[in-house]
Amino acid sequence: MRIVSLLPSATDIIAELGLIDSIVGISEDCNWPPEIKDKPLVARVNLDVSNMSSAEIDAAVSASASAGHSIYAVDAQLLDSLKPDLVITQDLCEVCAVSSGDLDSACPIGIEIFSMNPRTLDDVVDSVVTLAEKLGVKERGEEVAGRMRNRIDAVRSATKGLSRPRVFMAEWIDPPYNSGHWLPEMVEAAGGENLLSRPGEYSYPTSWDIVLKQSPEIIVIAACGFNLEQAIFHSEGLLLPVRTVVVDGDAYFSRPSPRVADGVEQLARLLHPQEFESPDFQFIELPTISIALT
Repeated sequence: MRIVSLLPSATDIIAELGLIDSIVGISEDCNWPPEIKDKPLVARVNLDVSNMSSAEIDAAVSASASAGHSIYAVDAQLLDSLKPDLVITQDLCEVCAVSSGDLDSACPIGIEIFSMNPRTLDDVVDSVVTLAEKLGVKERGEEVAGRMRNRIDAVRSATKGLSRPRVFMAEWIDPPYNSGHWLPEMVEAAGGENLLSRPGEYSYPTSWDIVLKQSPEIIVIAACGFNLEQAIFHSEGLLLPVRTVVVDGDAYFSRPSPRVADGVEQLARLLHPQEFESPDFQFIELPTISIALT
């Protein structure tokens, strides 16, 4: 089967299933595993955000959405030349990845488009099996999904009965967005009390003043689409009177793939360091300061 994956999480899953050689094209956002980078780029981001602040990126994306413009450009000619049997996309968020609407005039007639739209943590795990079945390797998908469930359940069991610190997960920095979809469940599984959002719901912008009124004990910056280095850069100058930790949101939190199990383990280590050995992951703590925010 020849697959064009325009969805980073699907690319992650396909690689985990051992089918990376079946991928003949990707989107610009597909960056894992490292060997995927040499695949042809079928979709690119229209916006040049390299010199934008977090606030400017949010404004530009919002303006594009309000005008009915996609932030992604699909190379219809390349897509046609690759002759895929299957194109994988999503309809959960028009900002996070190429949506099926972006393919209305770009996808060759007769090519199957498969949209993946998990909303909860269980959905994320189940999506591995669903995609594996679609690709003819259901048993392999069940094995991957089983390992995910076992790792998450192990963290749940280890944190049962522990004090639950109040946690605000930020999916964006300026303005801060609360955590949506499966992230609240990741916090709960890791032994925390999630603030300002509920499982399965969309994230939305708020303010740091509103966040602080919830009395969080830890703030985790897991910016959607940012790796650790990018998130650190965009968090520069953010001073909050609460322990604030920056993590790789793109790899372990905002992307609904097998690596969310790593994200749950990382959160557990941040929330309960005395109970968990440090996993092999990088994060940074921002300076804290006592200030009045408006």
